[in-house]
This record gives sequence, structure tokens and C-alpha cells, in this order.
Amino acid sequence: MQKKLAILGSTGSIGRQTLEVVDGFPSTFKVELLTARNSVELLAAQARKYLPSKAYIANPDKRDLLVDALRETRVQVLGSEEEMIEALHEEKVDMVVSSLVGFAGLKPTLHALEAGKTVALANKETMVVAGDLVTRVAREKGAIILPIDSEHSAIFQCLAGEEEKTVEKVILTASGGPFRGRNRKFLANVSAAEALNHPNWKMGDKITIDCATMMNKGLEAIEARWFFNLDPSQIEVIIHPQSIIHSMVQFHDGSVKAQMGLPDMRLPILYALAYPSRIKSSFPRYSPLDFPSLTFEKPDADTFRNLSLAFETMKKGGNAPCIMNAANEIAVEAFLRKQTGFNDIPDIIAYALGKVPFISKPHLNDYTESDREARHYARERIGSPDWGRSE
Repeated sequence: MQKKLAILGSTGSIGRQTLEVVDGFPSTFKVELLTARNSVELLAAQARKYLPSKAYIANPDKRDLLVDALRETRVQVLGSEEEMIEALHEEKVDMVVSSLVGFAGLKPTLHALEAGKTVALANKETMVVAGDLVTRVAREKGAIILPIDSEHSAIFQCLAGEEEKTVEKVILTASGGPFRGRNRKFLANVSAAEALNHPNWKMGDKITIDCATMMNKGLEAIEARWFFNLDPSQIEVIIHPQSIIHSMVQFHDGSVKAQMGLPDMRLPILYALAYPSRIKSSFPRYSPLDFPSLTFEKPDADTFRNLSLAFETMKKGGNAPCIMNAANEIAVEAFLRKQTGFNDIPDIIAYALGKVPFISKPHLNDYTESDREARHYARERIGSPDWGRSE
């Protein structure tokens, strides 16, 4: 039986690599739904190749272009977000791959879980913003959430066959990004092009900037808190420049499990898609002889303040991570557009955190409003005429 997939965000980095995995196993996986936000030409090309039953472009101005491009196929172009969400509930969809970027991934992911679908989650913001709500819905509906991020996939694999109560802590590894070892003075003048030059991974612009600021690791720490039912004190981050050990789990008897492999996102994607099975692949293999020295460092949370902000909001809970995430999205966008400096990003986030009211037990509408307000205050900070760049 083929596993039928809905891929949300199919034109992004994770979406494209998911389709590469599908290419390698055409008898195992079948694409039923493809979605994108703006990349209509690529979405149309994907739809013509994989012939899903349905396709959806979020930008309404590009819908007619998609209709024209797929006119001679049997692919149905959905006309609204509501129709797309309805498609997630259909019996023909077995698994939803959520690889949308940012807060936009929360609503469709929740609907997929409410439909009882298995969700392979690459949209880390869903867990960061509303991890309590998302995991609660999954439990109530008997739905399964599988991690696609390499770090969470590593932890998930290390926990196979283990009891939750035996976990002492998890150790998330980070490459350190393109600016590992640099100080704030150096970072004050770095460009977006320099920040996008990640040493190990090829990813989308937003996540690559987050890696450079260490926000990505902060977001992953919050994700891990909800994925694996951890207390913030059980989560540690270390720098591992080679990106071979993707994460580790330390147990209360003192033993440590580590999951290792080359930095290739297709590996955790395949693991999630095939779960609970392992499928033999032809992907490149890791050899210890190719990496005779694996090194580790303590992260510099004073220079890369986004990591500290993430742990602070994780401990505070409530809507604080939602505020942080929204402000970060606006700050990263401004940095990519050369409207603000690299060191300004944590300042913008801190400003929004100080402005948006804290809610200890938010509902879905509270998350939506907190997200909106945080974006407003982040833009206010960026546009303030008396605000100079940080050094």
C-alpha cells in the first residue's frame, strides 16, 4: 500500500527534499496534495510531475496562473484556504508533511491533527508558538506527530524503546553557523549574504539566518520541550561544528545515546515518512574515518543573544514564545532587506516582548492576537527614527 502524502510548502527547501525522497521510492509514497505560498511556476511544475489530486497556491493573485498551467491535467486547483484544509481531512491523505515557514504553519497543522492524521512536522514555529495546544489536540484525536528536524529526529530515534522517566536530559547540537567564534563588534557589520553562507546545511533563507543568530537552536529547544515532554532544565545546547552528531540523550543511569549521520535532511525526512519502518536507501553513508575528530564547544549566549531569549521565553511559557517568534520573523525579514543590522535582531525581539501583554494560559485566538501585536511592535521598533544600530 502506498502512503499518500499532503505536502504543505512543497516549493520550499524541505518540501523539495521531501519530493526527492518520493522520487527514490515511487512505489512507497504517492503525493495527493501540494501547496505553496507564492512560487507558482515551481508548484505548477511539481504538480505536472507528481500529478496530485489537488494543488493550492496561497497567493490569490497567482491562482489563475496555476489554473492555466494545470488546465490540461486532472489536478484540481483549490480556490481557498478553507478548501485546502478540507482536503487535509480526506481519507485519501495518510500523512501531512508540514514544511511551511513561520506562524502560517500553525492553522493547517492543527486541522491535520484534528482530522487524526499523522503529521511529519518541519514547521518548528508550530511547536514554538503553541506547543501545549498542538500536543493536546494530538493526544485527544489520537494523531501522531513525527519530527523532521534532524535534531528532533535524532532524539526521537535515541528514545526508541526507552521509558520517558529515564531521560535525564537531551543535548541539542548546533554547528555554530557561519559566525562561530566571532564577537559582537564583528557581527555589527555582517551582510545578509555572509549570514546565508552556512558551512554545513543548505536551507531556506529564513532558517539559515536563524542558524546564524542561534535563534534556530533556541526554537528547537522549545520544540524539544513539547515534543518529548521535557522541563526546560532538561535541555542543553552545545556547539558541534561537524554536524555529524545530530543530538544526544542522557539517561539517569549516566549512559548517553547519540544519533549520527551526514548533514543530509533527506535522512530524517525518509525516517519520518517511512515510520515505523526503516527503508533501505542509496543516500551517502557516514564513515568515522572521514571525520576522525568530532569537537564540541559551549555556545556563546552573550554574543548570540537570541539563544538566551529563547530559553527565557521557554521558561516563562504562555504566549512569550509566540511573541518572540513573531518578532523574530519580522526582524529577519528586515535584515534580509537591509533595513536593520544583524545585532539588532535580538533588540527588536526584546522590544516586542516588553510591549505585548503576557498571557499565562493562552487560547488559539490569544496566539493569533499576540502574533499580530508582536509583528506590529517589531515593525515599530525597526521604523523608529531615533533608533540606532546595535554594536
